[in-house]
Amino acid sequence: MTEHTLPAVLTPRLTSARTDPAPVADERQALTETLDYYRRTFELKCAGLEPAQLSERSVPPSTLTLHGLLRHLTGCERWWFRMQFAGEDVPILYYSDDDPEQDFNELDGDVDEAFALWHAECERAREIVAAGSLEQTGIRRSTGEPFTLRWVLLRMIGEYARHVGHADLIRERIDGATGE
Repeated sequence: MTEHTLPAVLTPRLTSARTDPAPVADERQALTETLDYYRRTFELKCAGLEPAQLSERSVPPSTLTLHGLLRHLTGCERWWFRMQFAGEDVPILYYSDDDPEQDFNELDGDVDEAFALWHAECERAREIVAAGSLEQTGIRRSTGEPFTLRWVLLRMIGEYARHVGHADLIRERIDGATGE
């Protein structure tokens, strides 16, 4: 039998002080901790990269970038939690009728400012969630139909989970880093 040994490090690994969601939790705790877990995971996928790398379209023919995903997720946080659920009158981010894909197409903005805005939107979303019950409703602007805070938390978990998968591929193509 031939013994095979693997190199100690195949590719750089992303590691963090990220906290796993509690394995035994009530519904609110499970939802909020899972969403925060995915938020932190996305942030880790971007860690240690230069602004140009964050804007690199590394998985052709896709035009997705980490910077574009950051802008998109920032817009989702604002849209779902502040505008639709809480009914706040704030401008839509990274969108216009002329360019509905502006979050992905317009990458000329400052990446540090984009991260600061994302952090602020996540914090505001946490405040909204903390103040509401899971049964409390917001109204979908497109249809006028109600939705619960529980539903929007689940929707955002799905949004982050999907885009963390995209971020995995983008990051690995940029510098070979993989990880959780």
